Amino acid sequence: MSSFRRGVRLGIDVGRARVGVARCDPDGMLATPVETVARDDRAVARVREIATELEALEILVGLPLNLRGEDTASTVDAREFAAAVAAADAPPVRLVDERLSTVSAHAALRLSGRSQKRSRTIVDQVAAVVLLQQALEVEKSTGRPPGSPVPPVQEPI
Repeated sequence: MSSFRRGVRLGIDVGRARVGVARCDPDGMLATPVETVARDDRAVARVREIATELEALEILVGLPLNLRGEDTASTVDAREFAAAVAAADAPPVRLVDERLSTVSAHAALRLSGRSQKRSRTIVDQVAAVVLLQQALEVEKSTGRPPGSPVPPVQEPI
């Protein structure tokens, strides 16, 4: 039986306009939407606030690789966002492969009868739920934390 670290985790779906935030319960049974954060100067601070409020064990940031596993402009953006979140006062941050999480989120919303336009404000949260749920399954099946750690960085003065 694999070991699963107990604790709340945040799933973060980084987009150009919005950042979707999801959380799981301490036992990692279920990922649920938390908030859509506007992608502005306060986005990183807001993610840290949510992590503090929920006493998160770690923050899992989705890494949108292309289908061949290569970086894209969005991948670079997600890496930079994750590095900014990984400040000394934040819980550990890990990058997790999130290929197709946004596609899966749109499909799930379509199946629930929501149009793409009506889903815009929550699709990022749903994508964060999908990537977090996938990461939880990886840890449960392997006994190892998902993805790769982002080293903490000192914020510029």
